[in-house]
Amino acid sequence: MAVDHFDCCIVGAGVVGLACARALAMRGYSTLVLETTKTYGAGISSRNSEVIHAGIYYPTNSLKAQLCVEGKHLLYEYCNRKGIPHRRLGKLIVATSHDQAEQLAALESRAMDNGVLDLEWIDSKRLTTMEPQVKAQLALLSPSTGILDSHALMTSLLLDLEAERGTLCLNTEFLSAQQTNTGFRVEVRSVGEPYAFHCGRFVNAAGLQAQAVAARIEGSSRHSIPALHLCKGCYFSLSGQSPFAHLIYPLPDPNTIGLGIHATVDLSGQARFGPDTEYVETENYLIPDDRKAHFITAIQHYFPAVDANKLAPAYAGIRPKIQAPGESARDFIIQNHSNGLINLFGIESPGLTAAMAIAERVTQLICN
Repeated sequence: MAVDHFDCCIVGAGVVGLACARALAMRGYSTLVLETTKTYGAGISSRNSEVIHAGIYYPTNSLKAQLCVEGKHLLYEYCNRKGIPHRRLGKLIVATSHDQAEQLAALESRAMDNGVLDLEWIDSKRLTTMEPQVKAQLALLSPSTGILDSHALMTSLLLDLEAERGTLCLNTEFLSAQQTNTGFRVEVRSVGEPYAFHCGRFVNAAGLQAQAVAARIEGSSRHSIPALHLCKGCYFSLSGQSPFAHLIYPLPDPNTIGLGIHATVDLSGQARFGPDTEYVETENYLIPDDRKAHFITAIQHYFPAVDANKLAPAYAGIRPKIQAPGESARDFIIQNHSNGLINLFGIESPGLTAAMAIAERVTQLICN
């Protein structure tokens, strides 16, 4: 019995997996995407801030810095060309006391090293004009930071993939892959039925499941699979129209992970706050009852007039971190194995912004 063959198989139909599949299909590769759930983009890609990041925070020459800056330009160009809802609102990184000015200056210096050259200093007088509700002494304006409709982006990537005769298989669980002389024999369970096929290249873009997928690829070295650490982040929404015209970010606390509980605005004009950070043992998306008080305390540092009665739990997300609690932040990992396997590990923020640049990097590895 003949076995179906695909040039490339991608596991994971989040924004990164779909971007990779689209890029490969557009270069003429027959491409199959496997997704365990009943829809695409149901994991990390739909549980984030939907922010197009500028590339300010990440260590210079890291993959996060390079791919965020590259991806930002690719993403804005793609959104403009495809009519994907987005808005270049700009972000204000605020110093709530004068002694944080040095930290702001260090952030500007890193941004410039990363190729982000459009930051602008905002004094307290101008800040009051721009954002009357924000209490801060000084700010950096990042005009290239924006927001987008991530689901519309993923839908467009999928349509591009299908236009190039690529295929997305939903409700399909990856079971195992065995290396052959010409690629991989892949076994899955699709809508409850077993199915096997052959592919020449295998891209693991499974997000929270990337480590589990890698472990089920025969011949994979367990030593090359980084440990997964689940890091939960909760979001709260503010009822009514947003009090902000820009995204508002506090300076990151050097003693914590993440960028701090910041304020974003969605395309409908509603404000959201988050995420916080909490390492967890299991994947769950419940927001604890006591989390609201913690949020109010954090928000009041830059938005003292926040009305607790208008603040309500919105949703939670899980980041696939590859550093344990207390360890320094880790970079994206793009593992390119000589047998045609590419593993993507630790693709957390700024993964959405970087998705199209990651796809270009993966495609270059496969084409070469």
